[in-house]
Amino acid sequence: MIEETKQKTFLGFDFSTQRLKALAIGEDFVIQHEADVEFDVDLPEFRTSGGVVRGERGEVTAPPLLWVKALDMVLDRLIVAGVDFSNVEALSGAGQQHGSVWWAKGAENKLGSLSPDDFLHTQLATAFLTNSPVWMDSSTSAECRALEEAVGGKQKLAEITGSTAYERFTGPQIKKMYNTKPRVYQAAEKISLVSSFACSLFLGKIAPIDLSDGSGMNLLDIHKKTWCETALKACGDETLADKLGEPVPSFTCLGDISPYYVQRYGFKPDCKVIAFTGDNCSALAGLRLQEGWVGLSLGTSDTLVLGLGEPSAPLAAHVLVGPTKSVPYMALLCFANGSLTRQAHRDRLAGASWDAFNELLQSTVRGNMGYMGIYYDTPEILPRAGAGRWVEDARGAAVQPAPQLEARALLEGQALARRAHAEDMNLKLHKQSRLVATGGASVNKHLLQIFADVFHAPVYVQDQHANAALLGAAIRAAEVWAETKGVQLKGSELTVSPVATPYADAETIYTPMLERYRRMIENIPKLE
Repeated sequence: MIEETKQKTFLGFDFSTQRLKALAIGEDFVIQHEADVEFDVDLPEFRTSGGVVRGERGEVTAPPLLWVKALDMVLDRLIVAGVDFSNVEALSGAGQQHGSVWWAKGAENKLGSLSPDDFLHTQLATAFLTNSPVWMDSSTSAECRALEEAVGGKQKLAEITGSTAYERFTGPQIKKMYNTKPRVYQAAEKISLVSSFACSLFLGKIAPIDLSDGSGMNLLDIHKKTWCETALKACGDETLADKLGEPVPSFTCLGDISPYYVQRYGFKPDCKVIAFTGDNCSALAGLRLQEGWVGLSLGTSDTLVLGLGEPSAPLAAHVLVGPTKSVPYMALLCFANGSLTRQAHRDRLAGASWDAFNELLQSTVRGNMGYMGIYYDTPEILPRAGAGRWVEDARGAAVQPAPQLEARALLEGQALARRAHAEDMNLKLHKQSRLVATGGASVNKHLLQIFADVFHAPVYVQDQHANAALLGAAIRAAEVWAETKGVQLKGSELTVSPVATPYADAETIYTPMLERYRRMIENIPKLE
């Protein structure tokens, strides 16, 4: 077949908590093949539960060799699925955010001299010093407080790095390693994030951390886009900057794929490796969000992903450098009370039936005659508040309304919270704004209609793939490759379907309710 007529293929990988997923798309961005490896099931020898190993006092880790062996397996499964690696022009990937990988001395030499006659995991068995602390780890509270104090307080750290100190973030995790396992810290040739570690496997050398995922470390100055020297000094010693390396933009082409993959799997020698990034960052790329758009993930917890023109630094949210050229910054807003809270009150009000619950909604009016509710079945992140339930009528009096009024109060209260805190992040809604919904609850059109009305913006769902992070990895590979080649790929436009359009009077109903929500949360007891 003549080279020019071959279908160009792009690969995306997602090194998530419980599995490694891989996806191949064509130049039209249509999904061609998929494969995955589930860690607990396919790799039982690592004895993980939910992809992790739980220790004492909040420690949660994962063996990096687990991820390496999973890559061996998923590449074989891609072949079985029908992927022709000789057609792959570029690849990229996503990784669970905040995990750190500690490379042993000589690891980079191992990456650069891999034999095509053997598996990756057998050749890299001694490349790692310790298991990797991951995002579920909550053992670094003391390190978080020390980091904030060293930088000048919570607000100062948020202003510089985009977030206050969080236990799962890599900076506090490095500080803990420095304090409690100094031999590991000193012996580390490099420290990677899960994303840059995964990229290193393809590149044949230790890949740089990208700016977007690097923003989730409490170490990066998101304005200067360089490491914050004060934060580095607080978390390690004078060698830490060298161990981390210089961060690069997330849309950087890092070079050609390692010869190992050319010789073992038949990849093109000039197949390009695009910097890997964090899963939430990759999801923004997968949803092709623009400034003023909102990615709305409705899952166990609810997460809003926003494209921002300028960074801001509220204490309970996260601002990251954007993973694409079109979005300078992005914000993550996480709400602990998402689908599990909705489901619990559905069970209470409508007997475990969404159809019955939606009937309750349909018997009420938009604005709910002034009844508003805040429902925290579990301690909330935004705002940081303890569990509780607050419901009031139009006069502001605490009440216990009828089930149909309570059903709407629950959902409208959640949607109002999402918009209020998004506006605190400088979200500016305009006529071209839209919400792109993903997650399990995105199938509920009654819920999406409430979000459309409260945000006064249409809601869409993505047609291509439910895993926006995985799709985003393949899309970033395609788009960066196309830019370097100076070509336009025909699938570059996002394909979404409208599912909810706001009513014309929605803004007049819900704007006053936004102010009422803000007054209500002022009176809710906050957590430190």
